[in-house]
Amino acid sequence: MAFQFCLVSAVFCLGAATALSQQTNAPLVQPGPPGASSKNLSSTAPATPFRGPLKADTEFMQGMIMHHAQAVEMTDMMPSRTKNKALLALGKRISISQTDEIRAMKQWLQERGKPETMEHEMGAMDHSKMDHSKMDHSKMDQSKMAMAPMMMPGMLTPEQMKALAKATGPAFDRLFLTGMIQHHNGALIMVDDLFNTAGAGQDNQLYDFATDVDNTQRAEINIMQGMLKGKK
Repeated sequence: MAFQFCLVSAVFCLGAATALSQQTNAPLVQPGPPGASSKNLSSTAPATPFRGPLKADTEFMQGMIMHHAQAVEMTDMMPSRTKNKALLALGKRISISQTDEIRAMKQWLQERGKPETMEHEMGAMDHSKMDHSKMDHSKMDQSKMAMAPMMMPGMLTPEQMKALAKATGPAFDRLFLTGMIQHHNGALIMVDDLFNTAGAGQDNQLYDFATDVDNTQRAEINIMQGMLKGKK
């Protein structure tokens, strides 16, 4: 009886293994709609070719690099212009997070063979390397100066940056808070525009990054609005 049981078990296991093998090798078929043929989805079918980022994806990252760079420029002004500890702490947090994000965005673009800056961005000028606080605006081409800030929603104009650089104390605090709220709201618009573009934002890294930007900057807007109310 024991021998027969083992033999039956062996036959059963062999049969199960054969059936599993047959299932594994069987083609995967997707039934078609009434009157249409089925579609073969088996592993032997050619793989779907990798789809690179859409133009909207690339331009979002390129634009956000420029956008973040101006926010970092704004926070760089803080140590010599304000003694507000809470504001300095917030500025430091913004500077660290957005500097790290700039590095990540550049890597994302590099890995996909895309340039870090837009081709039409201020002609030959790289806005990400500009320091508005140290510029002589009177010697710059005003048409080019006006073009860059308006390319990305919420970015401060050269005039706003110049006013921020001249201010100190409570006046600087107000200009910084109102300017950074404007700046953050612009980033939210950029994220919204990305996700409202058909087919854009599908890359997993891009999706996670854009969602994180939205969540983080909404939270920081609330903090800055509270700081402004405290100054009234």
